[in-house]
Amino acid sequence: MAESPRRRAVLEVLRAAPAPLGVTETAERLGVHPNTVRFHLDALVAEALVERRAEASTGPGRPRTVYTVRPGMDRGGARGYLLLARMLLSRWTSADPAEAREQAMETGREWGRFLVDPLPPFERATAERSVARLLALLADLGFEPEPAAGVAPESAPGAGRESASDPGPGTADENTPERIRLRHCPFLELAEEHGELICPLHLGLIQGALDRLDAPLTATRLEPFAEPDSCYAHLSAAGSAPRDTGKGTHR
Repeated sequence: MAESPRRRAVLEVLRAAPAPLGVTETAERLGVHPNTVRFHLDALVAEALVERRAEASTGPGRPRTVYTVRPGMDRGGARGYLLLARMLLSRWTSADPAEAREQAMETGREWGRFLVDPLPPFERATAERSVARLLALLADLGFEPEPAAGVAPESAPGAGRESASDPGPGTADENTPERIRLRHCPFLELAEEHGELICPLHLGLIQGALDRLDAPLTATRLEPFAEPDSCYAHLSAAGSAPRDTGKGTHR
């Protein structure tokens, strides 16, 4: 995206020129060696910011190669996605809190169902396989997840289990974590400002992914900033505990 000052300068020279420029002309306007300009022009072409073409020949010899800025808005400029997110969230923050939480959670569920990589056909959705897919999704999204080791998921009192080597479709085996630790929040600034919306969104994302996988477990609650550097998503065997509807999922 033309991040280096020199590359940005090359782009600006091409943008200001009334006609396409060759390497030598561009180098003269910048007062640098043609090889330096050629390097940056090649990079700008690779980034689809500049077009390279051969100029129609008016005599003997090879046609001259010239460069021009691709038409359209400059894609190397600043972005304001955080501001955009704040603007969109402001609509929810002005609504009824309970309704806004539920809408945020349902939005998360829909996106969780959409984003998770489903299991292959005819492969049973065990708890271990489902958690593996969930961890992969959360890692791709930047949450840096890690399972809490050595503990089994919450389950209803008296709930039976099959052997750990062959868990039934509605049970969780001993390798399934009770919690997933989220060591990074890809929406940290927004979560700090609007945790009452972002945390239910995250919880819904996890619930939706597990639902799409037809997993024998679900996420019951999200514990934000349980440690200074981590949040925790709590898992439970499906149907063994009521799911959090969004209350208490923020600071």
